[in-house]
Amino acid sequence: QLQASGGGLVQAGAPLRLSCAASGLRFTYSPMGWFRQAPGKEREFVAAISRLTFYTRYSDSVKGRFSISRDNAKSTVYPEMNSLNPEDTAVYYCAARSFSSVGSKVFTDNSSYEYWGQGTQVTVSS
Repeated sequence: QLQASGGGLVQAGAPLRLSCAASGLRFTYSPMGWFRQAPGKEREFVAAISRLTFYTRYSDSVKGRFSISRDNAKSTVYPEMNSLNPEDTAVYYCAARSFSSVGSKVFTDNSSYEYWGQGTQVTVSS
């Protein structure tokens, strides 16, 4: 189970930190990812982190503004979002892959993830 939290209404330029707590997973075996879906658009990749060594990857639209980290002791992943703009308004989804044999591998396509959180709404006002 993935429980996302931290969404809300923020003004453009403000930061926001989301979190996703995992349970029932062998978290240290699980690469994690974040995706978002804006109204009328398909779900898109935002950020991902490997299960070990903490390699990260970001979409071009958020690179330099967002960062993702994880605390394996707490089974939690944290995307930090800075310089938010109205185009970042979407429902943000946490995703987990059950296993990766390669500790440094990062997954960016949604088909690579078996588990999804319920989503948390982020609304950025101009």
